Amino acid sequence: MFPTKKVQTMIGQNVQVEMKGGQHILEGTLMSADEYLNMHLSNTVEIVDGERAKSLGSVVLRGNNIIIINPVEN
Repeated sequence: MFPTKKVQTMIGQNVQVEMKGGQHILEGTLMSADEYLNMHLSNTVEIVDGERAKSLGSVVLRGNNIIIINPVEN
């Protein structure tokens, strides 16, 4: 399965996204994603040292800055 198809199946679910630089991990509800893996997350929270640090609300992420996308078990 292509990565874009897999990400499309996760729309509406909570995901954790690790960004380039290794310092930014974001967790939120995946609202949409396009063919370049640009994503819109809502109810987004920044994770620092495994703890929820800051609420960011609605966030748009550029696909080429994303390293890993993990679904979150509630």
